[in-house]
Amino acid sequence: MVNLDLYRVFYTVAKSGSLTKAAEELYISQPAVSRSIKQLETQLGVNLFTRTHRGMTLSAQGGKVIFAEVERALNLLEEAENRIAEMKNSATGTVRIGASDTIFEYFLADKIVEFHERFPAVKIELTADFTPDTIEKLKSDKCDVAFVNLPITADPELKLHGNCMRLNDIFITSDKFPELTKGVVPLSKLKNYPLILMDENTVARRSLENFLSSVGISFQPAIEVGSWDLMKRLVTSGMGIGVVPREYTTRRLEEKQLFEIQTDLKLPVRSVGILLLKNAPVSYALHCFIELFRK
Repeated sequence: MVNLDLYRVFYTVAKSGSLTKAAEELYISQPAVSRSIKQLETQLGVNLFTRTHRGMTLSAQGGKVIFAEVERALNLLEEAENRIAEMKNSATGTVRIGASDTIFEYFLADKIVEFHERFPAVKIELTADFTPDTIEKLKSDKCDVAFVNLPITADPELKLHGNCMRLNDIFITSDKFPELTKGVVPLSKLKNYPLILMDENTVARRSLENFLSSVGISFQPAIEVGSWDLMKRLVTSGMGIGVVPREYTTRRLEEKQLFEIQTDLKLPVRSVGILLLKNAPVSYALHCFIELFRK
């Protein structure tokens, strides 16, 4: 049977021309190199090297005859090993991502495009829903990772991998209520205006209600909506004032379609978090996708 280790020693000695240098390169002792060469010579029945005061040179009837084939064989083996290593570390398969439409639009879209450009072999599946439903889909194995609005209730099945985006909730209005765009407005005064708020089952609405309760203020919405885009459209049309993350309405604020209301009490900062199942394996493809958010 072919002993590859003996041929590797032979090849290293031939390339370096020295038992000592070969031993250093192979991280073995010089006597071990000498024994390997002697063993291979005995196995083949020829002398592979001519020993001179300058070192080791390939013998004409032994070493020179086999050197090219040994080199080619070792290179082929190295290529095979590299190919296996590349397969193990290549992103393939499918990554299933769960998030709300808004998180997809304002936060994940660019990252998904970047990931696809880097790993075109990976299939990407997107599942859009509100945070509570996205969490349930993660727990029922309908997605591999969930990007959710925080805070959420602690769950022993889930692992919060980290926060990846800050959300600064602000009150917004149109030019229909110009008095709200000048100076600082008491937060309690806003209950006298028609309020457009997110659905009561959303994380954003619960976070708002918890904060208002902590400062002794109660709001009764005139309209409840299920999306930030609808809220912005209604507020722009003058139907009331709303509460939206500043990060989701930057363009309309810059274009003066909407105006931020400076309140005396600031709403608490929220964030978007990355959720994984606590004991679920993380594929290499999913690992690569999550790593994009460490930049």
